[in-house]
Amino acid sequence: MDILTVSLFGNREITDLRRVSTRLKPLIEELMRGEMYVSFLIGRNGEFDEYAASIIKKTKSECGAENCEISLVLPYSVADVDYYERYYDSVIIPDKSCSVHVKAAITARNRWMIDRSDMVIFYVERTGGGAYDAMKYAKCRNKRCINLYDDGKSGEDALDG
Repeated sequence: MDILTVSLFGNREITDLRRVSTRLKPLIEELMRGEMYVSFLIGRNGEFDEYAASIIKKTKSECGAENCEISLVLPYSVADVDYYERYYDSVIIPDKSCSVHVKAAITARNRWMIDRSDMVIFYVERTGGGAYDAMKYAKCRNKRCINLYDDGKSGEDALDG
């Protein structure tokens, strides 16, 4: 079976929730309808992650999409993992992020996600921060990148201007 793996990253705080909603929901719908199977990988480190997960779950419910899953990828073990296991289809803790210092675990987790992805969706408003660093890494790995903040520009376009 062909599986399209899509990771999502965004700034911790969203300044324009409407922009995220009007651009992300149609993209998620298009992926669910146009692909054999979609595996979404997402973290939970801010407003974008939580909002994107809710859009994916809602769209999955509306479309009756049995051809997708949403996995929470944590950088390390957390106390309330039972809650997350009920909300997401699966919870993944990469060995790579567990083997580094706790301060480097999120970066290691982000790279692990990008390395496994065919497409990476971003909501990056500014240069700097973890989501921006992830976008730079995805560009270096020649991943298909979409930055919702920049009207769907590729990661290269978003980084250049």
